[in-house]
Amino acid sequence: MTGGRTALLLLDYQVALCEEGPHLRMPPLAEQVREREVISHAEKVLASAREVDWLVAHVRLAFDPTYVLRTNRLVRFDAYPDQCAMLADSPEAQIVEALAPAEGEPVVDKGCVDPFVGTPLLLALAAEGVQHVVLGGVATNLVVESAARHASDSGLQVTVVEDMCASFRPDLHEFSIQHLMPMFGSVTTADELIGAM
Repeated sequence: MTGGRTALLLLDYQVALCEEGPHLRMPPLAEQVREREVISHAEKVLASAREVDWLVAHVRLAFDPTYVLRTNRLVRFDAYPDQCAMLADSPEAQIVEALAPAEGEPVVDKGCVDPFVGTPLLLALAAEGVQHVVLGGVATNLVVESAARHASDSGLQVTVVEDMCASFRPDLHEFSIQHLMPMFGSVTTADELIGAM
């Protein structure tokens, strides 16, 4: 696909965002995840990435009890400390079981939308010789788009796997995929990506 090592970045596939049940925080997003079969597409890509020895990194929104490391200080993020939500050890902050990290796969905790802000992720990718990142996650127009923008501006090649992503509404996903993501990298599907490995 490209020179250098490839990393699969799995972004915010968390119980509170993706799974129906007592810990769900965003029902519209979880509904789109289910309707688009996002988790099953991500499972296939994850299995293939492990087979070809890509670096796999998991990113999640997770806080320590002080919330001081929360880098996003917008009002909409105030709900997390106000409700003591998405604490790192809480059930809601965990990565969904189907995509659980394997031994040796790092988990990066972030305090904002962008997975590179306030985290060692970019430095870790550089240290591992990564020049190409493959992205999937929720929500498309938030963490995935932020990651694509930041990665491309940092000199990385970017591939977004469209059917590994979902947003709160189909139109938000489609606009991001069709009009914005192509400015920062290539867009593909799970099957196309696996076929090209």
